[in-house]
Amino acid sequence: MAAASDIRFKARVLRPAQPAGADWCFFVLPPAASKRLPSRSQVSVAGTLADAPFQATLEPDGAGGHWMKVAAPLLAAAGVGPGATVALQMAPLAEEPEPEVPDDLARALADHPQARATWDDITPRARRDWVQWVTSGKKAETRIKRLAVACDKLASGQRRACCFDRSGMYSKEFSAPRPAADQG
Repeated sequence: MAAASDIRFKARVLRPAQPAGADWCFFVLPPAASKRLPSRSQVSVAGTLADAPFQATLEPDGAGGHWMKVAAPLLAAAGVGPGATVALQMAPLAEEPEPEVPDDLARALADHPQARATWDDITPRARRDWVQWVTSGKKAETRIKRLAVACDKLASGQRRACCFDRSGMYSKEFSAPRPAADQG
C-alpha cells in the first residue's frame, strides 16, 4: 500500500539534445506531481522508475515544476530507454542528503577556515543551496566571483545563499534539458 506522501504518475523518458551522445536521459514531472512537492526548487526524493528503485534530487524547471536526470544504470535497471513512457512513484526524503561539493568550492572552503566553520554548522539543504548558487553561474568568471562571495558571506556567519532564485521562475536560470528531436 502506498504511503500518503507517495506521488504517482507516468512520464516519457527523453534523451537530451545536448550533450550529443549523452548516456543519460531525463523526464519532466507533470504539473500535478510537481505541485505535491514541498518546494519549487531542488527536492530530494526516493522512489521507483518502472519498479527500479532510485534516490535522486529533482531539479527546478524554471516554470514551477521539476525534472529528473536518469543515469544509464537506472535506465538499465528499469529496462527503459528514450521514448518510453514509464510509471513512477516517489516521495520527498525526510532528511536532505549531503550535496556533492565541487572541487573548486571544497578548495575555497579549505582555504577559508571561518567560512568552513559556518559551512560545517549549516544544514545539508543550506549547503546544497550554496552549491547550486555557485555552480549556476554560466561564465567561468562568474563562478570565480561567486566562490569568493560565498566564502566571504559564510565567514561572516551568513548561513543561507541570500537573494537566490532557487526555482528559476524569476531569473530563468534553470530549465529542463531540451529533448533530442529523435526519441527512440
